[in-house]
Amino acid sequence: MRRRKRVTGIMTAILMAGVMAGCSVQAGKQVEPTTGKQQTKETVQETVQETELQKPTHPAPSQIQPFPDVEKETKAEPLIGGKRIILMTDIHYLAESLTDRGNMFQSMVEHGDGKLTNYVWEITDAALEEIKLLSPDALIISGDLSLQGEKKSHEELAKKLDEVEKAGITVLVIPGNHDINNPSASVYSGGDRYPAEPTAPEDFERIYKEFGYSEASSRDANSLSYTYDLGPSMRLLMLDTCQYEPRNKVGGMIKTETYEWIKEQLKQAARDSVILLPVAHHNLLEESKVYADDCTIEHSEELIQMLEGENIPLFLSGHLHVQHFMRNNDIGIYEVVTSSLSTPPCQYGVLDYMEDETFYYYSRKVDMEKWARKNKSTDENLLNFDTYSPPVLKRIFYNQAYDAMKNSAEEETGSVFVKLTESEKQQMAKVYGDINAACYAGRAYEVVKEAVKQPGYAMWKEYCYPAILYEYLEYIIEDAVRDYNVLSME
Repeated sequence: MRRRKRVTGIMTAILMAGVMAGCSVQAGKQVEPTTGKQQTKETVQETVQETELQKPTHPAPSQIQPFPDVEKETKAEPLIGGKRIILMTDIHYLAESLTDRGNMFQSMVEHGDGKLTNYVWEITDAALEEIKLLSPDALIISGDLSLQGEKKSHEELAKKLDEVEKAGITVLVIPGNHDINNPSASVYSGGDRYPAEPTAPEDFERIYKEFGYSEASSRDANSLSYTYDLGPSMRLLMLDTCQYEPRNKVGGMIKTETYEWIKEQLKQAARDSVILLPVAHHNLLEESKVYADDCTIEHSEELIQMLEGENIPLFLSGHLHVQHFMRNNDIGIYEVVTSSLSTPPCQYGVLDYMEDETFYYYSRKVDMEKWARKNKSTDENLLNFDTYSPPVLKRIFYNQAYDAMKNSAEEETGSVFVKLTESEKQQMAKVYGDINAACYAGRAYEVVKEAVKQPGYAMWKEYCYPAILYEYLEYIIEDAVRDYNVLSME
């Protein structure tokens, strides 16, 4: 897979703001499901349903029990013959005491990567309240629990997660690239930003000890990886793919010693005849072809080979902030990437994983308007969240493109012979915002047909500039062939 060289100069700093928060701007054998017993191609038949170029009808397997009417607030019935798991990722929670919601904070939101950090408290509370009603077997949060690794943010979020566990729901976490040894941990006050206390690896383990670490069936001595038995027939392989010594890095990597531990866990799962479901923050496959270096686990080929060698059909991750899935070489392991909870449409994943290793995954949007009504909010943005949030996300991505064009070092020095007019910048930024917002939701296919007819897109084609944004835009359009919110394997 071709990997793009890094961009230098002022434009890089702007564009990498998105990458530093995720990777959203961004070889193996045939998999055969197994139930712990040796199976052959003749005894295994799988049917994969992927929704292409049309809205899904969300057909659920007959074993899946429907969710309750949310307004009635009755708990869902338990899943028969499998486990229901909620996937939540990239919350980027910020402790309320670390901001006065002043100018610096608002600028960070408006010129960021799409996160609604100005409403992260309400989004988190609403999502966790829904989880309690849905009564899954487990809630998995696959990293980037905090905005920038602030210790107070982790501690505050852990208290909220404790309430979920008190409701009888298992909560399991792993770190993301923002969570540990992050020098960008900040307090936002007025027009300034000050350093906040960061989180060391031992702090992370202590704060979240009740959410996987103290109950692990096995712990890796060289990372924050662990396994957790979700009942007698399923084991979760929770992988720490982050680099944080001496400070955090964006990209993911698994230590050599951790690979040895993973090998042993694969063998042990086979001996115990249990299903093994791997989860990580970083991506197993090259879900982002533009930013593969920062999104995909370094040398992930080794991990792919190990997992496919054991006929493991599914891998779960986050980091990208984009709702997406793909399959290795179209015949190997599937990876489902759940989008960022704090980024519109503010959703999480629901996975029904059956004992025969068939599965059904779909995303579920947090009902912010219902939460606002229930909590008697007077905030019009929350009461009308479904109309408020989409244009906000488009505006943030508009700013991202416009800032890149306005502040490009290449343009200023004349090393790139592109001089865009103000009108051209605005039209190009609008097209970029519209397409990228739909991409984040996993539904770019709904907008690209009309978007590419706009004059602003013709300008992207003519100028191919800024180059890295143009390449990203073209990748989205090429990839917009299906709805990435629904995947089932039978």
